[in-house]
Amino acid sequence: MKGISYLTNDQGQRTAVVIDLQTYGEELEDFLDGLAAEERRDEPTEDFQTVVSRVLKSKSADE
Repeated sequence: MKGISYLTNDQGQRTAVVIDLQTYGEELEDFLDGLAAEERRDEPTEDFQTVVSRVLKSKSADE
């Protein structure tokens, strides 16, 4: 596949991949974002308005 190379060990097994960022930079970023989201899947969530209120309250306390 153009823009993708594999690194192999002495037994010929693929151990790493090199991705041309000029060719696949956006796709790689999307892929990594997906991995990060999957990693946080089971974390507790907060309501958006609750977060906004907390940030605004913190910001006004700093002033």
